[in-house]
Amino acid sequence: MFIDIILLLSLAVALVALFQRIHLPPILAYLATGVIAGPFGFQLIVEQADIELFAELGVVFLMFSLGLEFSLPRLLSMRHLVLGLGGGQVISVGVLFTVLGVFASLYWSQAFVVASALLMSSTAIVIKQLAESKLLNTRMSKLSISVLLFQDIAVVPFLIMIPLLAQQSGNVTLIAEQMGWALVKGLFAVFLILAVGRWILPAVFKEIALTRSDELFVMSTLLVALIAGLITHWLGLSMALGAFLAGMMLGEGPYRHQLEADIRPFRDVLMGLFFITIGMLLNLPSLLADWPRLIIVLVVMMLTKIVLVFILAKLLGESSSNALSTGLVLAQMGEFGFVLLALAGKLALLPLPLISTLVGVGIISMAMTPWLIDCHQEVVRRLLFQSKPRSKSGLSPPLPGQYIDHVIVCGYGRGGQTIARFLKIEGIPYTVIDRDPVRVQEALNGGEKIEFGDASRREIQMMLGVEKAKSIIITFKDTEKAIELLKIVKPLTEAKVLVRTTDDSNIQKLHDAGATDVVPESLEGSLMMVSHVLAISGVPIKRILKRLQYERQGHYNHLHGFYFGGESTMSFEESEVLERLHAIRLEFGAYAIGKTVAEVKLKEVSYRAIRRQGVELTQVHQDFIFEVGDVVLLCGPSRYVKRAEHCLLGGWAD
Repeated sequence: MFIDIILLLSLAVALVALFQRIHLPPILAYLATGVIAGPFGFQLIVEQADIELFAELGVVFLMFSLGLEFSLPRLLSMRHLVLGLGGGQVISVGVLFTVLGVFASLYWSQAFVVASALLMSSTAIVIKQLAESKLLNTRMSKLSISVLLFQDIAVVPFLIMIPLLAQQSGNVTLIAEQMGWALVKGLFAVFLILAVGRWILPAVFKEIALTRSDELFVMSTLLVALIAGLITHWLGLSMALGAFLAGMMLGEGPYRHQLEADIRPFRDVLMGLFFITIGMLLNLPSLLADWPRLIIVLVVMMLTKIVLVFILAKLLGESSSNALSTGLVLAQMGEFGFVLLALAGKLALLPLPLISTLVGVGIISMAMTPWLIDCHQEVVRRLLFQSKPRSKSGLSPPLPGQYIDHVIVCGYGRGGQTIARFLKIEGIPYTVIDRDPVRVQEALNGGEKIEFGDASRREIQMMLGVEKAKSIIITFKDTEKAIELLKIVKPLTEAKVLVRTTDDSNIQKLHDAGATDVVPESLEGSLMMVSHVLAISGVPIKRILKRLQYERQGHYNHLHGFYFGGESTMSFEESEVLERLHAIRLEFGAYAIGKTVAEVKLKEVSYRAIRRQGVELTQVHQDFIFEVGDVVLLCGPSRYVKRAEHCLLGGWAD
């Protein structure tokens, strides 16, 4: 089995890399891996049953993630579109495909399963392609997402019904009885998991979060998903249902983003194995021999979905362009369609040749999706006989819960809270991420927009909409953590990044890591004191503001360097990095006397000033000649200042 997994992963890595180059989704690479390695390909895999076990866990984690993303407030805010367009699509397409299946000599139970699989669209591919095409904030996107939301909800009852259809195939009375019993068990499972999720899990995860242990958080997340799946499995229902319910409960809490980020690596790997096992069902020689049937099913599926979505959207008052665009975007078969087909195949509800044909249809339709989304405007223009592309962008307000053109505040200590208050006063959209569970819960109780999670995780920044953020504010004091976060967000966004630091010892390091601006607390505090002193001294407020602006624009150049005291509380590392001021008097016999600044060649330090006979020179040129009695004021890190002193006095540096 170990060799089988190595072979699969090696082949999958190569194909994912290849498919990325030709702009095809990774799902197709996994399916292709299954086709090549499966029984109808090169037969590289012997123990397929062991891999299917891991693949089933992938479905469990997928449903858990779906539950985390399932937002009841978001659903309610879009209820007219979700129920109208989404519900209409599922019912109309499902009924029509079921009728067509019966006419094609399938049992009605088989036709129902086929219809359930074909009506699904790919949430993962559609959302990803819309985001890459910068179409997420369009009316067409909002319509598409409303349909995808209802499809995701519809998966849950389908997962319950398919095993019942397999047990009592064709017997309507027994199926009705079994569905009634399943409904009772389902309600019990829902009550049990929701009760645990409402009153027990939040307290458990709060304690786990207080430990600040990433390992404990990850293991606890996996355990919750698997235990929830086990509960529904014991009740004779789908494991995926339990995982979905657990995710839905935790999705309303403050730990949603962290939970999703923690489970994503496991989900992605195991879902990859799941799609590989689906690809193994594809009998390529048989499909090629019977290619006309494959093409007919593909064309009927895509045209039916496009036409029905178009009609439903028009009935809801949408424009022809948006209605047709939505139909084109949702024309493919989705990943949950494969989940339903795999379940039906495992229960022997559908024959393998039919499953192979449907998998082939799904693969081809998915492969066409990136092209359909990229070219949908041109396709719509031609089909609707429009003489030229519409000039309007079709932009609509952001979807509920969608982050766009906002400020991300990383850290919710005193500084982060102050920033958030002013953003709220000015009506600037923002979101906050913090790792302290107590503070997060307190803020949530107070109605603040805050999420629990590790801001330095790439997955969490993506969930916070870093790609579309206006600016990112890093407020925590941990410089290394701030640098780590900068390295993550800079490749993802062009937003300005403002970083808070304690003093000026790490300003350059933070700028090198990608910070747009660095605000040292000690220097800003000094500037505030200066402004008060100048105001008290009678300096006009306009001149004070101009002076402060000048210092900030110059990155506090005039504030770097200070005289060290004998009772400094700085650590050795800080004293070696911070710039210090040091005055050196040139007595008779000093090396620098009679030489120019250029000849002395001091390194890593700057001349802040030179005092000669009571006159201070702040502009020191390279041709300036040192004389006896000059007081040289140097600025730089301690070790370089010491070397410069040795050079000025003795002509050497240690």
